[in-house]
Amino acid sequence: MAIKSCTAELRYPVEVCCEKLRVSRSAYYKWISGKKSIRQQENERIAELAEEIHNENPDKGHRRIRDDLEKYHEIQISDKRMLRICRAKGIKSTIKYSNKGCTRHAANPQYIAENKLNREFHADRPNEKWLTDVTEFKWYEGPIVHKVYLSAILDLFDRRIVAFATRDSNDNPLVFDTFHSAVNANPDAHPLFHSDRGFQYTNRTFHNMLEAAGMQ
Repeated sequence: MAIKSCTAELRYPVEVCCEKLRVSRSAYYKWISGKKSIRQQENERIAELAEEIHNENPDKGHRRIRDDLEKYHEIQISDKRMLRICRAKGIKSTIKYSNKGCTRHAANPQYIAENKLNREFHADRPNEKWLTDVTEFKWYEGPIVHKVYLSAILDLFDRRIVAFATRDSNDNPLVFDTFHSAVNANPDAHPLFHSDRGFQYTNRTFHNMLEAAGMQ
């Protein structure tokens, strides 16, 4: 708008205005023509589909919307781009989950691994990166509280669950059994294996299991 005003009202050359405001002339002429780039058109189409998905399922945030776009509309899009589009449209999950994590960090960990994933939650191929964690679920029978624990391993490439196990106790066998199931189902997989620093994942036995499976 500033360039348009200066050229129309003050008769400044377009080249000078663009140079002073550090805007390329091609970008200015494209903007003033009103033509949208292919990227902008794609984003608008994705935004419309995202709104439809969110209106039907308000509990879905940008990650689950991205999954639906890939699964049902064959649209490949990164999490970051999906997040930008959802933020621009004001789309966000209506459900807020409280943090009730059940992982207990080891008081005296036997092995602490370097954080090689470093929040790069993207994989280019199957079995490149696996994530794992334990989740606690509660249910009530009258005043009595019951708990069950779910251990799962997820492939970052397509978010498939590689293996899972459930137990009444959050202990080493829960995690070890999950890992053995994943290795048995994928004997040729040697992914980067990422977890928090819970007591199951930082003991020497689990580290030896990772090394035996050819994983970091």
